[in-house]
Amino acid sequence: MTSRPVRVLIIDDSALMRQMLTEILSCEPEIKVVGSAPDPFVAREKIKQLNPDVVTLDVEMPRMDGLEFLRRIMTLRPMPVVMVSSLTQDGADATLRALELGAVDFVAKPTLDLQAGLSQMKAEVIAKIKTAARANVSLRRMSTSPNVAAKPGPGYSSTEKIVAIGSSTGGVEALYTVLASLPADSPAIMVTQHMPKQFTASFARRLNGLCAIEVAEAQDGARVLPGHAYIAPGDRHLKLALSGANYVCSVGGTEPVNGHCPAVDVLLHSVASSAGRNAVGVILTGMGRDGANGLLAMRQVGAHTVGQDEATSIVYGMPRAAFECGAVETQLPLGQISGEIINLCGAGVARAVRV
Repeated sequence: MTSRPVRVLIIDDSALMRQMLTEILSCEPEIKVVGSAPDPFVAREKIKQLNPDVVTLDVEMPRMDGLEFLRRIMTLRPMPVVMVSSLTQDGADATLRALELGAVDFVAKPTLDLQAGLSQMKAEVIAKIKTAARANVSLRRMSTSPNVAAKPGPGYSSTEKIVAIGSSTGGVEALYTVLASLPADSPAIMVTQHMPKQFTASFARRLNGLCAIEVAEAQDGARVLPGHAYIAPGDRHLKLALSGANYVCSVGGTEPVNGHCPAVDVLLHSVASSAGRNAVGVILTGMGRDGANGLLAMRQVGAHTVGQDEATSIVYGMPRAAFECGAVETQLPLGQISGEIINLCGAGVARAVRV
């Protein structure tokens, strides 16, 4: 039996934007635009009347901005929301805040020709709305403050460990939960989050202001040090490399892998090769299977591997793919992953290579 189309409500103060989005989405038989609204006040009534599966929401609108409306939605009636934002610095900061508030994903408005730009991103808009319709927004709580930073256990030493984390849809909030729970002397962290280049520097700065560890966008050749996290730039792959006796970031290459640049698999394969069993690999929420093969490579060389569980994943795609191929050694709720990282990095025991 054929499932019913995803019902979408478009909220945007631009009549042209509402029209263009409606035309694009109406070409997809698995999506039905049930209505549109020029501001949150009209949208509030239409949500009650139409009961949409997904809402697209503009960040900047009159009478009430999109972030405030999103906060109210996620407090009173949690539902999948895809933000529509600009690629300006202010737009990037607002979009990151929206993802922290509970938006599933976002699409960026074209900067020049709106009609031509939206046509080019048609596949992206449709895919993200379909993903949002399947997202587990009911698990989210507005009080998502991470636990108090974990304390190093006996024998803990961060100087020789590398932690590699991959994430996608839902990853902004998940990464905050994990990284903000780590102590300042944590092992070195390398992160690939699927995110456009205009957003990764802002994301790193935002995390840096919220975490005990130092967080920055990765720079090519930078030493990988304990107490630091390195975020892959949004348009280049991040790898772990060796320079003499030191671990360093290798940033470069723009060819998509698994449809992504940066790609989680690229990072994890490099960590398997350069750090071997001296590493921990983590797969968080996300759509697709990017990272599954790389995490499996890490486990096969003796590294510990962790996957986020289905119950706490906004989208249990990447963690599922990794679990089903045997790459995940331990599967845990999001809130327990930072503690597991500390425990695993403090273990310091030799382990047999897995085959």
